[in-house]
Parts: sequence; C-alpha cells; structure tokens
Amino acid sequence: MPALLVFTAAGFAGFSALLPVVPLWAVTGGANEAGAGLVNGVLLLATVVTQPFVPRLLSRLGTGRVLAAGLVLLGVPSLLFLFSDHLNWILLLSIVRGIGFGVLTVAGSTVVANLVPRAQHGAAIGACGAAIAVPQVVLFPLGPWMSESVGFWAVFAIGTLPILGISSAPQLARVLREQTAERALQPPTEPTTTVNNTGTGGRLLLGSLLGPMLLLGGVTLAGGALITFAPQMSSAPAATAGGLALLTFSAAVTRWGVGGLADHYGAQRFLWPLVLISVIGLILTATAVENPDATSILLFLAGLILVGIAFGGLQNLTLLLSLAAVKRGQYGTASAVWNIGFDLGTAVGSVLIGTLAAGLSFSTALLVAAGICLATLPLALRGKPRYPRADI
Repeated sequence: MPALLVFTAAGFAGFSALLPVVPLWAVTGGANEAGAGLVNGVLLLATVVTQPFVPRLLSRLGTGRVLAAGLVLLGVPSLLFLFSDHLNWILLLSIVRGIGFGVLTVAGSTVVANLVPRAQHGAAIGACGAAIAVPQVVLFPLGPWMSESVGFWAVFAIGTLPILGISSAPQLARVLREQTAERALQPPTEPTTTVNNTGTGGRLLLGSLLGPMLLLGGVTLAGGALITFAPQMSSAPAATAGGLALLTFSAAVTRWGVGGLADHYGAQRFLWPLVLISVIGLILTATAVENPDATSILLFLAGLILVGIAFGGLQNLTLLLSLAAVKRGQYGTASAVWNIGFDLGTAVGSVLIGTLAAGLSFSTALLVAAGICLATLPLALRGKPRYPRADI
C-alpha cells in the first residue's frame, strides 16, 4: 500500500496541476471557451479510448512495465507545452498525456483491487482516494494562481511529477506476483467455471457494470466542468482558488470516509443522497455565477463544496459496486469500465459546458449539468443489484 500510495500521488499530482491550467494556456494562445473546453475533452477522450486496452496490456507486458509507461506518457509531455500555446500543439500533447492517464487510472484501480480482500475494498479505495485528492486539494487552486503569479513554466514543471512515481512500479509488480503465487497454492474460493466476456456472459457482465458507470458519469460531468471552468466563470480569483480547494478537500474527505461505511453498511444506501447533493450544488453554483461581473461568493463556495461531497463519495461507491459485480479475474475489466465512466463524464462536462457557455452562459450550462445529474437518480434508487458469486 505505501508503494501504491506514492505511485498514485505522483501520477495524480502531475495530472491535477495541469487540468485547470492547460485550458488557460490555450486561452492565452487565442482559443475561446469552446476551444479551452476542447483541451480537457480531447485529453479525456484519449484516456477513454486507451482504457479498454489496459487489462490486456497488464496481462501481456506485466504490471511494472505498464505502470511505468503510463507515468512516462503522462509526465514527460508536460514541459513540451512551453514550445507553443497554439491550440493544435496543445491538443496533440493532451492526447499523449491522455493515453498515459488512461494507463494510470485502470492499472492503479486494478492493482488496489488485487492487493486487498474484498471486505476491505472500501477502506483501500478510500486510502487511494486520499492519495489522489491531497495533490488535487493543493494543486487545483494553486495551478491557476501560479500560472498568473509565477508563470506557466512553473506549473508545467510540476506536471512532470509522475516520473517520480516510476520507482514504485517494480515493488508493486513483485508483491502482486507473490500474492498470485500464494493464491495458486490455496483451494479455490469460487466456482471453477468462469464467465466469458463475449456473448451472453459478456453482455451480463457489461450490463452489471453499466449502472455504476452511468451514475459516476453524471457526477464527474459536474466535477469536471467546475474544475475546468471555475477560473473563467468566477469574477473573484480568490473565490476561485478557495472554491477549488474546498471542492477537492470535501471530495477527499468524503471519498476516504465513505469507504469504511460502505464496507460495513453497503454502498447502495448512500447513492441517492449524494446524487441530490450534486444537483443542489450545481444549482447554487449556477445562481452564483449568473452575473459574470459579480460572483456571489458564498453561493459559489457552498455549491462547490456540495459538488465536491458528491464527487468524492460517488467515486468510491461506484467503484465498490463495479468490483463487487465481478470475480477477481475480471477486476481489470471492471476497472476499465468504471474509469471510462469517470473520464467520459469529465470529458463530456468539459466540452458540453464550454460549448454551452460560449453560446449562452456558464449559469445556463451548469443548470443543464444539474439536469443530467438528476437524470441518474433512478439508477441510485434501484434495489441492491445481484452480483455473481465471487472470491473474498
């Protein structure tokens, strides 16, 4: 776990520093709101396209090599942004970083699922969520401030931090090999028959993962939109920095705290309240930014806190539901589908909110996002899904 936490923190530090800053870099090069939204949309589209291939790469190339490659692709291109602020160059580098992030997300959640027993998945996911969120708490608000006060070069330098996490990859690979060898010597704890990922079995598997993925996509659409556009939708830079800090801090606390509760009480009962919290948070934020020249700071901060609570809690709970729906050998598939929901929601939020804001306003765009979140409420209210019998 310590090696996994170092790996996770380093990878997400580089990702978090650049997420709100690269769209600003595009704006300095002449891009409008739609172009700025396209930056993170393209990055996350590349992420989503990469993620389905990661389980096969883990099987063929090994955990250590795949983890290291993902961190290199995510961290190395960061300094290359300094060569140009032209939108096409930014989009090209975003594609490369998106591939690296796709590897990082799927491989990371697959590793944590394999490292600990099912009964402790919630707590382990919460710990990794904290390792993800601590860099976000610091770097989401710090990045835009540094880009204006120090220079974009400082943020792009921080974006190379994923390279430092490469040292953890060999240790993680070794521990997983040892655990696999130990399990091979023990009696099986699940039926010897397996479910194919093709035909009826594959459809049942994907069907059981679709609900959590769509539920997650709704709240990440909201979170991704706020992270990308908070610096542009607020007229108060201090409120922007404080709001992003509060969003990521509340997400960190909720993602960490809800894990143990879900292990004890089950994940399902916490879903619908978090969906409603995200809707209320978006409505408050939309109201706060209705006047582009006079942001209502208290409403803005309250809205971002509420969205952060839902953003963090639903990340943990939907990943728990996805892992509970599969057997150990299918953790990679569950991780890929969950991460696709996360990043597709974030990408859609970035592109959709940017496009609507360019044609209408940020306030209207956020109300549309609230409607999309509300549409996922029936998924949260469904009865407890039936999962296949699986190992502990």
